[in-house]
Amino acid sequence: MSKYRIERINETIKEVLSEIVLNDIKDPRVGLVTITHVKTARDLATAQIHFSVLGDQEQRDMTMKILRGASGFMRHAIANAIDVQHAPELRWHYDDSLDRAFRINEVLRETGTPSSTKEVAPPKPDDDEEDGEA
Repeated sequence: MSKYRIERINETIKEVLSEIVLNDIKDPRVGLVTITHVKTARDLATAQIHFSVLGDQEQRDMTMKILRGASGFMRHAIANAIDVQHAPELRWHYDDSLDRAFRINEVLRETGTPSSTKEVAPPKPDDDEEDGEA
């Protein structure tokens, strides 16, 4: 299967899963989930689904359990969306890149180093300007 087709399938699976997580999974134990990346095997047998969720480790574990439990329902929706008889097996992986970014930002804040969010100290007035105005 061509690389272009796999990329389209990956994007379609990501959209379908995002829609399902947002609208169809009504379990209040599921945190705020974002599907961050999908990588489907060339033979469409498996799809690696990377997701992030706001919350602590307990929230992540519970969300993972619920997502895995809903995989059958999700596979059916994916099969319809990509027009295949058998949808790929979904293999869920927690994406900790946001956690790492928050930790880096926190360390930068603690050390007083400006981060890429432009947290720069306001400019100090020049001593010459103060003397001239008084």
